[in-house]
Amino acid sequence: MATAADLLGPFSAAATEFDRALQRNLKGLEYLTLSGPQLGATPKDVLIERGTMRLYHYRPLVDDVYRVPILLVMATTNRGYIFDMVPGQSLVEYLLRAGFDVFMLDWEAPRADEKALTLASYVLDFLPTAVERVKRETGEPDLSVIGYCFGGVLSLLWAALEGTRQGLANLVTFTTPVDFSAMEMFQNWSDRRFFDVDRLVDTLGNCPGDYLYTAFDMLRPGARIAQQIRVVDQLHDDQFVRSFRMFDRWATDILPLAGEYFRETTKQLMWDNRLLHGTMEVAGRAVDLSAVTVPFLHVAALHDHIVPTAASAPLLGMIGAADKDEVVLKGGHVSLVAGGNAIKRLWPRLVEWLGARSV
Repeated sequence: MATAADLLGPFSAAATEFDRALQRNLKGLEYLTLSGPQLGATPKDVLIERGTMRLYHYRPLVDDVYRVPILLVMATTNRGYIFDMVPGQSLVEYLLRAGFDVFMLDWEAPRADEKALTLASYVLDFLPTAVERVKRETGEPDLSVIGYCFGGVLSLLWAALEGTRQGLANLVTFTTPVDFSAMEMFQNWSDRRFFDVDRLVDTLGNCPGDYLYTAFDMLRPGARIAQQIRVVDQLHDDQFVRSFRMFDRWATDILPLAGEYFRETTKQLMWDNRLLHGTMEVAGRAVDLSAVTVPFLHVAALHDHIVPTAASAPLLGMIGAADKDEVVLKGGHVSLVAGGNAIKRLWPRLVEWLGARSV
């Protein structure tokens, strides 16, 4: 014999679905008319504002801080607010509350007159300038550097060439490639047989952000459509929509690259794979990663579709430090450093590792 619950079940399910549909309509209006959450809002001071370069100093959240400050180095294709999304989901905030003095080297779109910037401009000018300013602000002789993606590549190059002289105490890299042959899709798109990087740079000056965005987007060509469908289906869920808007804004906010810098990195890294082969040069200076002898930590993402684990796998063996480690965590290229996955897996381990080496 059917119970009352059995009889009401179909009607209850229908009522739930009707309520969700109504909420989706109402939330859809909000989605179209209201902007997303404010990102990168942790209080900070701008220490350097020079062309494409920005150096930020975040204001402390606790009284007692570790002696050794941290400099975050962002990839040149993206903006640094991935480190500082919203309160409660901000690596910067997490580090500040853990007692670190935090700085960030971030980027704006290079101007037309900055098309002549080279790899040396970033490795031997922007990064050393930021490092010296951090030391001047803190009064400390050394610092820790954390580089994300290609920000990690820049940090490695600087560490190998100038790190010891300029007071590098610890080096951390996230999802940082050294074997560019393992980045198969990027290899296909930059194949020298078909891709004329000289013509692109000579014609346009700087490499457009739209070009780079398309390259990233095509790594998973169906993902954007699938995400949009999922958002429509989940419009009733405020937390889901908020999270989507945060990460979608960052993922689509792609910066152009200075022309000569793009030309040089394409030829040295994508074409000749010089960092892996030990023939990399910056301003005529040979780069030897075995010269990096400070404590070193690399963190890779198991499901990284931008920098596959194979692209960073040789890195640990190339570093000369005795104190070195690699951690491979679940997650993707972005979720490794931001969001719920990062909060649980990466951030506590990072604080523990740095804390033991920052006194």
